[in-house]
Amino acid sequence: MAKSKAKLERKVSKLKKKVKGLKAELKAQPAVSTVSPLAPSEGFPALPEIGGVTFAAGAAGVKYKNRTDVMLARVAEGSAVAGVFTRSSTRSAPVLDCQAKLVELQKTDVVGDAMGVVVNSGNSNAFTGKVGAQSVEFVCKAAADTLGVKAGNILTSSTGVIGQPLPHDRITAVLSDLAKGLDPSRGEEAAKAIMTTDTFPKGVKASVEIDGKQVKIAGFAKGSGMIAPDMATMLVYIFTDAAITSSAFQALISDHNKTTFNAITVDSDTSTSDTLLAFATGTAGNARITDAQSEAGQTLGAALQSVMRDLAHLVVKDGEGATKFVEVAVTGASDDTSAQIVALAIANSPLVKTAVAGEDPNWGRVVMAVGKSGEPADRDRIAIRFGDILVAENGWVSPDYTEEQGVEYMKQQDLRIATDLGIGEGAATVWTCDLTHGYITINADYRS
Repeated sequence: MAKSKAKLERKVSKLKKKVKGLKAELKAQPAVSTVSPLAPSEGFPALPEIGGVTFAAGAAGVKYKNRTDVMLARVAEGSAVAGVFTRSSTRSAPVLDCQAKLVELQKTDVVGDAMGVVVNSGNSNAFTGKVGAQSVEFVCKAAADTLGVKAGNILTSSTGVIGQPLPHDRITAVLSDLAKGLDPSRGEEAAKAIMTTDTFPKGVKASVEIDGKQVKIAGFAKGSGMIAPDMATMLVYIFTDAAITSSAFQALISDHNKTTFNAITVDSDTSTSDTLLAFATGTAGNARITDAQSEAGQTLGAALQSVMRDLAHLVVKDGEGATKFVEVAVTGASDDTSAQIVALAIANSPLVKTAVAGEDPNWGRVVMAVGKSGEPADRDRIAIRFGDILVAENGWVSPDYTEEQGVEYMKQQDLRIATDLGIGEGAATVWTCDLTHGYITINADYRS
């Protein structure tokens, strides 16, 4: 009887351990996110294949099991490269590595050898000290060996939880299989692999004629929370077949970054991992652009700016818990820099953002945000508009404005808040979203 009881107890103990393990595994699975109501109804676009660029994606189990979380890209030799990164003082090991490598890669007009890009989600490899730098080194060496290129030509990015060592061995273990699956048509899979709290993959395409040649651009990004960029936003990858030197390409990317990725905010928090990398393979056949200010440079720049702006808008539209997309336009400032500071003060105000969430046309909160910015403004000349509705003018509510007008306008998904400061010619536009209970839920449970 004693033996039977002991045997039964052992079985019960094993069953308890099994149940505990299953519970842990279930908890480790990412929560199923409801797609943002602001997501494009047409879904992810059919990105054009860019000559000289191939992609692959797979599941390495960086944080979650059975989830695609690593992308690999190969960019052909003879390509130009550009990038912008977060200026956070706690930027991640991959960002620091990319910044250092970009200096070397841009010393010539184009990069002589092929390049590789490895990106993982689930772990940002930020605030991980020397261990983080070693992880980058291991990943780069493995990718270089796999692709047959120099480790200095491998650029990596990581996104996810801060302060935890990156399980780089899980990434290096899948690189060989990923390399076998490299294909120019797998851009959407790559875009999905880099998502964290994103509810939909973000892709944009464009084409433009230069020197009688059709030039294609394809880009994808990830970003949903911790969005208040400072040189770039979250993770962004742009590919074009245009022929251009790295210096001219860098000039275009840096310039247009100011009015796109550096003009959005979800929650006023700048990531440790913000990275934008752009590659131009030159396979379109146009005469190589050597001057960003040339006619061809400006033509390409306009197309790049369109792609970058649309990607930036998609990041805001996938803001954690977002239900409203808001354009904030400021005019009449002392200069453009002052205008952007005021615009961001409005866009980042929790009081403004929660009023938008509640569909409350509380224009007084806009006045508050202008004042707290610390920038010059003429109180008695300030004007505020909600869309085409003049809400306030000459420092006071407009006599023609009614609360009913404001309430009806705030019910829309796409909103515009415009403010004129009445003192100069400075202007700026930024984009943001509302602040809902959904944002709190997502971030309260982020590490659970």
